[in-house]
Amino acid sequence: MDNTPLKVGDKAPEFELMNQDKTKIKLSDLLGKKVVLLFYPMDFSGVCTTELCAFSAGIATIQKDANTVVYGINADHPFSHDAFKKQHKLGYDLLSDPTRKTLKAYGMWAGEEPYNCSKRGEVVIGKDGKIAAWQEVPMKDPRTAEQVAKVAGA
Repeated sequence: MDNTPLKVGDKAPEFELMNQDKTKIKLSDLLGKKVVLLFYPMDFSGVCTTELCAFSAGIATIQKDANTVVYGINADHPFSHDAFKKQHKLGYDLLSDPTRKTLKAYGMWAGEEPYNCSKRGEVVIGKDGKIAAWQEVPMKDPRTAEQVAKVAGA
């Protein structure tokens, strides 16, 4: 939990996080699927809203088959995720990491100042449970579904 970027081939750190419905999602339950984690700073912020809506519109570009699952993830609570997902009709689940343990384990915590939030980036976990891709992107630059699909190897 030292917030070091992960490397391709590393074993993906286990997590168990609640989604917007307060359902627990555990990484080890997803073994055999490609898992795309879309880290983003905050629900309802301008860049994040633009970006997550674009991902939802282009979800088929990122999630090519039934063996790929996509999750947005940040430090916001499930209640915020629920309102955010409903308001913007997002087509994928949002995972809540209010303790920031998973953000740190994946090297995606931006630090306490100024917002105590997640970095912007994506981590792809292969069907074997190992890191297939890890990328941090500038906080102010919204990603597109096409950019994420390229990283995800979709």
